[in-house]
Amino acid sequence: MLAPIQPAQWYSMEDDFSKLLPVLTHISLFTELGDLHLRTYQLAVARAITASVVARKGLSFVVVFPRQSGKNELQAQIEAFLLTLFSLTRASLVKISPTILPQSQNAIWRLEHILSMSILTKSRWIKKSGYVFQIGSASLHFLSGSPTANIVGATASLLLECDEAQDVQISKWDKEIAPMAASTNATRVFWGTAWTSRTLLARELRAARLAEQKDGIRRTWVLTADQVGEEVPAYRKFVDEQIAKLGRNNPLVRTQYFSEEIDSEGGMFPLSRRALMVGSHSKQILPVPGHVYAFTIDVAGQDEGAIQDLEQLANPKRDSTVLTIFELEIPSTDHLVTKPIYKVLLRLSWQGVKHSALYGTFLGLVDLWQPVKLIIDATGVGAGLAAFLADKLGSKVLPFEFSQVSKSDLGWSFLSIIETGRYKDYYPLDPEMSLQLEYCQYVIMDGPGKIMRWSVPDGTRDVATGDLVHDDCVLSAALISLLDQETWGTGESQVVPVKDILEELGETY
Repeated sequence: MLAPIQPAQWYSMEDDFSKLLPVLTHISLFTELGDLHLRTYQLAVARAITASVVARKGLSFVVVFPRQSGKNELQAQIEAFLLTLFSLTRASLVKISPTILPQSQNAIWRLEHILSMSILTKSRWIKKSGYVFQIGSASLHFLSGSPTANIVGATASLLLECDEAQDVQISKWDKEIAPMAASTNATRVFWGTAWTSRTLLARELRAARLAEQKDGIRRTWVLTADQVGEEVPAYRKFVDEQIAKLGRNNPLVRTQYFSEEIDSEGGMFPLSRRALMVGSHSKQILPVPGHVYAFTIDVAGQDEGAIQDLEQLANPKRDSTVLTIFELEIPSTDHLVTKPIYKVLLRLSWQGVKHSALYGTFLGLVDLWQPVKLIIDATGVGAGLAAFLADKLGSKVLPFEFSQVSKSDLGWSFLSIIETGRYKDYYPLDPEMSLQLEYCQYVIMDGPGKIMRWSVPDGTRDVATGDLVHDDCVLSAALISLLDQETWGTGESQVVPVKDILEELGETY
């Protein structure tokens, strides 16, 4: 074991590279000179990767860390170490991120900081073209792995990294990126957090585990929040707060913090989740003075020739306009979670009714229940009805426009409310709502956006009756998720625009 280098010695090394060589035999010594002590789980990864690079073993590693546990800091330390170690040779490293902005740019800023702070590198590195770092003759290229990026031709002689590998398309990697290390036997590292079983990260993890079984050389590190929390108590507290807000079985918590893969598609409301959604209270048709209520409305198209007899409608099995009436139970501020419990008290629906008629009906119900908020689908045909209600009721109305992104965010938020036990429907559950929950499906799209498409697929029929199944009841219920973006407590709540729930998991890590 080398004797530790004293601070007084650092500055004498600057003008004589040969004096740096003892430090460069161990990455732990290198990072300590930059005033950083790698955690135990980081150091094991760093040693394995750098050993493969130095010995030209060409191994392929997969590193799955929870969010905000030091993955990107570790990457930058390894990169700085290898640039310094191989600065007297014509060596090249390549780092792929799913996007230039913000992912590659964040990685570039992090490396700049480390190179500028360390006594070993601060006067030696240069940056070219905005994305190439060089120390001596060794260089590191930051490239985008987005489907449209033109990156053919780059070569990695030492190291080829793929950051957030769960968001890089397999076809892009196989066709354009993997060949960068083909002729050089460069070490490859796939970094990321767990997502679905069909991602590049998941595929490479399976391959690396098979290789481990054959030769016994460790190639995979899959950490959970519990393991990180053993070394970092503050991290354990942070994750506990996320679990309280989102639920331990929320897909985002399972993947981002506990490294558990999820299915990329399937039923959105399995029996276990549906059981969480039902409370012990009964349906309620009248308000109770002093209680707090909210309305959510999913708007369907109207039949211009609608009359009272439902059997004469042009399409009696089409979707309905659905109003869900919630009671809001707002906990005291001494609770860990200070957001409301949403109790469904009543669900009303109308098929083929003119929006002009519904306008009057809704105003009457508002006058009766006095909801603090009325959230309404303002997409397409719903825009007019939403506008009329907003003109009459003012800020009480919160319009919501469905798009691929906004509906995905709504779905993730709705799951968080369910998984934390804060959505409670009345008992017994309406047969129509129960049926829609059973048939509602989700598909998680590839790519960094974590877009989830969810609905009862068009044309779905109940296997028992043959009737078409819609999702209007489910969508109406899910709209309550927008109230989670309010500030609850004393005084009047303030509405803020709905945010991507992934922002709560951290954008920089």
